[in-house]
Amino acid sequence: MMMSGRNDEGTVRLINGPVVKGINMGSFKVNEMVTVGDHKLIGEIVSIEGDEATVQVYEETEGLKAGEKIHRTGGPLSVTLGPGMLGNIFDGIQRPLGRINSISKNFIPEGIGLLTLDEEKPWETRITVKPGDELSQGMVYAVVQETASIVHKLMVPPGMGGTVAEVKPDGSYKLNDVVVVLEKGGKKHELTLCSRWPVRQPRPVARRIPIYKPLITGQRVIDSFYPVAKGGTVGIPGGFGTGKTVTQHQLAKWSDADIIIYVGCGERGNEMTDVLEEFPKLVDPRTGRPLMERTILIANTSNMPVAAREASIYTGITMAEYYRDMGYDVALMADSTSRWAEALREISGRLEEMPAEEGYPAYLPSRLAEFYERAGCFVTLGGQEATITVIGAVSPPGGDFSEPVTENTKRFVTAFLALDKKLAYARHYPAINYLTSYSGYMAMLRDWFTENIAPDMAELRTKMVKLLHEEEKLNEIVQLVGEDVLPNDQALVLEIARIIKKGFLQQNALHREDSYTSLAKQYRMLKIIDLLYEKSLACVKIGIPISVIRGLDVIQQVLRMKSDIPNDRLEMFDELSDRISSEFQELMRKYE
Repeated sequence: MMMSGRNDEGTVRLINGPVVKGINMGSFKVNEMVTVGDHKLIGEIVSIEGDEATVQVYEETEGLKAGEKIHRTGGPLSVTLGPGMLGNIFDGIQRPLGRINSISKNFIPEGIGLLTLDEEKPWETRITVKPGDELSQGMVYAVVQETASIVHKLMVPPGMGGTVAEVKPDGSYKLNDVVVVLEKGGKKHELTLCSRWPVRQPRPVARRIPIYKPLITGQRVIDSFYPVAKGGTVGIPGGFGTGKTVTQHQLAKWSDADIIIYVGCGERGNEMTDVLEEFPKLVDPRTGRPLMERTILIANTSNMPVAAREASIYTGITMAEYYRDMGYDVALMADSTSRWAEALREISGRLEEMPAEEGYPAYLPSRLAEFYERAGCFVTLGGQEATITVIGAVSPPGGDFSEPVTENTKRFVTAFLALDKKLAYARHYPAINYLTSYSGYMAMLRDWFTENIAPDMAELRTKMVKLLHEEEKLNEIVQLVGEDVLPNDQALVLEIARIIKKGFLQQNALHREDSYTSLAKQYRMLKIIDLLYEKSLACVKIGIPISVIRGLDVIQQVLRMKSDIPNDRLEMFDELSDRISSEFQELMRKYE
């Protein structure tokens, strides 16, 4: 029989940064959460060999000494799921930074423990079941108005069920108060306002269903050219200064997801500070209330412990799955997965694992796949349809898209929005390269666009992309011999491509009208550009010089329509269309 000390207590033998080796730990389990040393630092067991275990510590190990004790907690690294998550700012292992700041200014002190949601805050709770009801996993037993925007549904945890034996009256309860008691096979299960879930284990669903509807972002280059689907996976790679974070902010602010989870993974401290200061000021365009009411921020800056950075995206995706189980559409922004991969590389090096390409561990592709595979369109255990969309920014060193993180991300995402340094330096934002980006969701969403926007939306998009590709080929000729030698029809392609880029793809995130464009307006804008192209082509065919067409007043009006025509005044496009037709009619009359 084992001694109790051997069961529950190990001893620190070696410390190597966040990696600690302990002895007398043969009875511990892999992935079990432990507390290390006198300060009770939080860690997780990553491997066990005989009596010796390797622990990954999520806090600074400075001051830790050999001989200090390692204590088991009995469970894996888990998060507390319940009311109080929305509007909150956490670190990589779900410790609320607001509460930590009230305990210790500026820095997270070592040994602060695994603080989670505020267990003393009362929540007005309405019980939705009565004694005798049969409940199974995923069914709702109570609701809490978590914020003005979101109703928090308390669900029977996976793997649990039974007959309702006891019910508390509606009223004010704290997180750990029992509100419903289930009975099954003579055993009682107490249901509170919160539950725990291991972050590395996906939450179960009834089934996965095909993707069929878009995530509307209000960003024209995305919605019209490279659409993202609800339940989809997106990679946004880009070098330094290309606008990854601004693009993520725009998606967080404007996308039509119910819940936004923003994981700042290993970003610079000043950049994360901007996020933390800016997000609470943002107004939700859907409700006119603060956007934070349906947002969770996970802040893990580059100077925070490296192991917590590795855990942060798992914390984020577990929270996303919890809100998905309530029937909500969730969008998770991970900024950036490169910093997460660097954390993997550093820990792997300290664990003395065999390095693969560029020093990254050999399991980098499988870890990326595990993360992106948790996205999707699902039927939940409660029978509702819900989605998780994962949008991961990638920061390739020097903007080199052939490096391992970008290459492997490309394998597992279906939409790839490549940010371009040249476009960013030319002040063309969002700097999404319209030639190298792609979206595999076009075919899946074709029916949705046909039914909800217009039957010819896909054809219009294809025509515009084709013009941009033609312009790219013509530019090579122009650089060699100049634009003057081009025939008029080819010079027209250059002009229309310029209008597509400047008047449609370029978008000002700070402009009141231009920051967000509805799909109906995007379609009307493309129709106007198409009309302009067809009218111009008819003029070119009868010999009207391209310089005359460029000088028409209506060209400037088309370039300004993105900011001049509001989303709720689409009838103004009819006036612009009439103006184009009359100006070109007048022009053709002059040359007859």
